[in-house]
Amino acid sequence: MGLGPRLEIRQSQSLTLTPQLMQSIKLLQLGHLELTAFVNEELERNPLIERDDEQRAQDNDKAKEDISDNAEENHSLTDTLGSAEQIADSFDTDTENLFPEQVGQDSISQSTNNYKSAGEVFNNSQGADIDSYTASKITLSDHLLEQISLMFSDQLKLIISHQLVNNLDERGYLDITCEEIATLLNVEEHEVISVLKELHSCEPLGVFARDLPECLAIQLKERDRLDPLMMKLLDNLHFIAKHDFLTLEREIGASKEDISDMLSELRELDPKPALAFDGAPMQAIIADIFVRKSNDGSWLIELNSEILPRILINQNYYALVSKKLRDKQEKIFLSDCMQTANWLTKSLDQRAQTILKVATEIVRFQNGFFHHGVSKLKPMTLKMVADEIEMHESTVSRVTANKYISCERGLFEMKYFFTSALASNIGQAEHSAEAVRYSIKNLIKEESDKAILSDDKIGQMLQEELGVDIARRTVAKYRESMNIPSSIIRRRQKKSLY
Repeated sequence: MGLGPRLEIRQSQSLTLTPQLMQSIKLLQLGHLELTAFVNEELERNPLIERDDEQRAQDNDKAKEDISDNAEENHSLTDTLGSAEQIADSFDTDTENLFPEQVGQDSISQSTNNYKSAGEVFNNSQGADIDSYTASKITLSDHLLEQISLMFSDQLKLIISHQLVNNLDERGYLDITCEEIATLLNVEEHEVISVLKELHSCEPLGVFARDLPECLAIQLKERDRLDPLMMKLLDNLHFIAKHDFLTLEREIGASKEDISDMLSELRELDPKPALAFDGAPMQAIIADIFVRKSNDGSWLIELNSEILPRILINQNYYALVSKKLRDKQEKIFLSDCMQTANWLTKSLDQRAQTILKVATEIVRFQNGFFHHGVSKLKPMTLKMVADEIEMHESTVSRVTANKYISCERGLFEMKYFFTSALASNIGQAEHSAEAVRYSIKNLIKEESDKAILSDDKIGQMLQEELGVDIARRTVAKYRESMNIPSSIIRRRQKKSLY
């Protein structure tokens, strides 16, 4: 059989993701902040898209009218008063004695005219951006560098200090060794250590520490409370974390009264001094879906229209511009803008409908949660919702990402309602892992000082009371995920006198 090139016609089917389809899929997983930023970019890029925000336009018009009215009122008042010379003549004195700031001007109304013209300029503008006048928060680096500039004049010390500042973590601790900095700057290690000791006096006290004991020691030293007994306590902080105070007493050779006093002093210190300079703005979580109870006991589900971008296609502008275009490239550009505008409006509408459809199915399936709370939460998977609304699991996953539901019981992320299942040992339906965590938390919360529940005991109680088939390791895993200490530490906490 000879080998050689040849032409063939073959017919086949394949699924191809167009750029617009990929963009539509991307829109599903965006939160409202990311979506707003994306729409704003499209508004700047596409001249055919405009924002449908009538309320904002009305507010801007009202603000402009108020400024204009104030300017006209001030102008009419100065017209009634007359010129500066007339007022000064009525008091038989010179103008500069009454109005020193008006020297060189013909009348008071002249300065008011300046105010009026400034108001007109403001009216003709889009309005000032209030965010541009917000005072910026001083960062930890800026605060420290300002102090360092006053502490050192030697160039080498300044270089070492700046390098130390650049290697502070979010707590204010030094996350690099002095040896590494010495190697990086090609200097002696003792020079770095010497600068570091001087930097320990910087505010806030405790920065440039290499670990928690050193951070607390710096603050205690400033208070003149770093005695030998306190230093022993700082070397044995792990016993405090375990609430093993009996061992702590033996290790440092102190009485209960001494340890109680030292612990009181430690509670007044700041273990993470740099957190006060955390300049990251806090973003409030806004619900995408509202769930309310109707009069007949059913649930009303609605989208939060306040965070949905509303855009319009300017058909008049498109018709006007398309008539005047002669260049082929310009026509192609305008046609692409129209296609993008149509796609964006349809994609935003489809995104809203998909979110509403998924939220409706979540509320229907988790009806017990919305009526009775976490204890009635059912195990639910993405596939279960996807099958009901006839969509793919990946679509449901994207829809539930960064989306929140607000109901009578609080604000919950959509993914909160998707939990794994634990088998039942009495033939009932499976139990939700989140409901089991809630039960474990309640059992530990209600335990008495004399009967601390072990993980084995908690698992046994869950099997007897709820019929949950759960192992001790699973109980321990759920307990640790909720940052609940072990039974040994809880017993020490409840019996501790400190």
